[in-house]
Amino acid sequence: MAQDIIPITLALTAGDLVTLWAPRWRQDGEEWEAFLGDDDALFAFADAADLAAWIAAAESSGQEHDLSDHPAWPVVVKLSVDELTPEDVQRYDVVGVPELVAEDPDTWTLDDLAEVAAMCRSLADVCDLAVVHEVLDATPAFAALTAGPPAFAGRDGAALWAELAEVVDERWDEVVDALDAMISSPEVDEELAARLRATATPPAPAGDRDPDPEGEPAAPSEDAQNDPEDPAAVVSDPQDSATSGPLADAPEELREDTAGESLRTDFVDEAEEPPPGFWEEVGIDPIAITTSDGEVITLRCYLDDEPVFLGSSRQIDVFSSARALRTWIAGEGAEGHDLADVSTWEEVVSAATGGDLEIEIAPENRYVLAGLGDDLGEGPDVVDAEQLELAVELIVDAATWAGDTRTREDLAPSESLGWLVSFVVRPDPTRLTPSPPFDREAAAWRALEDRFLGRLRQH
Repeated sequence: MAQDIIPITLALTAGDLVTLWAPRWRQDGEEWEAFLGDDDALFAFADAADLAAWIAAAESSGQEHDLSDHPAWPVVVKLSVDELTPEDVQRYDVVGVPELVAEDPDTWTLDDLAEVAAMCRSLADVCDLAVVHEVLDATPAFAALTAGPPAFAGRDGAALWAELAEVVDERWDEVVDALDAMISSPEVDEELAARLRATATPPAPAGDRDPDPEGEPAAPSEDAQNDPEDPAAVVSDPQDSATSGPLADAPEELREDTAGESLRTDFVDEAEEPPPGFWEEVGIDPIAITTSDGEVITLRCYLDDEPVFLGSSRQIDVFSSARALRTWIAGEGAEGHDLADVSTWEEVVSAATGGDLEIEIAPENRYVLAGLGDDLGEGPDVVDAEQLELAVELIVDAATWAGDTRTREDLAPSESLGWLVSFVVRPDPTRLTPSPPFDREAAAWRALEDRFLGRLRQH
């Protein structure tokens, strides 16, 4: 299949540089991976406009480069500056690795480090940079990054994290220097780049305040909010709404009734907010999983942002009905599994034993796996993005709990399945659409799904 060509940002000594990356693709029976460049250098640019200007000139002159023969290159040459602008998720902060290693090894830090390490390995493979592999192989900690926080927990995990920090402190400059030496920023037509830059979508306004429909930001100052002459003040300050704005000429009684209605509505909404239910109080969620064989239910919670399932020995205990789950908890399931170590578990057992345990499943805790493999095989337009995002959440949670690193690796954006999944769950009209056929991605998803289903222990 023809994998896509992806705009990426490499943060190196010279700053954030934009280039193109073609993840592994198969052509004529062989696997390939490439970056925009030639035998001597990797081409990178100050921004997407410079990249677009270079592509236009290269096409005009017939200049050859390492992506010239890629099946998706004819699509790339037609992309706009917006479409050539890398997404935030495709930014690889190589120079920032020492700062990341100075943080605690939480999920976000480890994910960022794992993505940077994977990109550095790809660059090393394509550009033949032996020193990069030497540094990344200097400690098993780099390979353990995809396992997430459990790999760096406890005394052994802390020692592994310290070893990673030591290698980065002593040798990461070698990685940066090797990549810096490979980078070349070819000259571009500045006038053309400026014209292309002018066509790009401007960045969103800074700050949390959204612009109004006419494009003017709401007035932030206190004086502006309380100024009866300012139409925006009517929206932001109810005290002013009686003297200005659409109701300024209305009878006084109508103004008072309207203002009172608004205040009463706010008060009622706040008063009617339902109290937390039993499951919210104990911090455990019932979840439902629908597969091609039907629906099963189980329990899951998060401790220090790490998922914990009702189960043991990497097997999740699932049940065909709420009654079966409740009966099991009141009997043999009262102990002997990972949730039994949760401080509130005794409350769940007590409610089950007393016959008071109601198992209600919130919509966001319903996961439908059935049919996703077939949908992925037909392409992104067929896949339900919300269903896929929830399925990925469940499968990744289960893999993290079971200590499985393969699942995260299969869903990494550098893999064909991960790229397709990312495209579906984070839609962007400026993004290069994955190209069919999708047989490989569908097969990879089914393998990943089978691995998850193999962890379910039916009762």
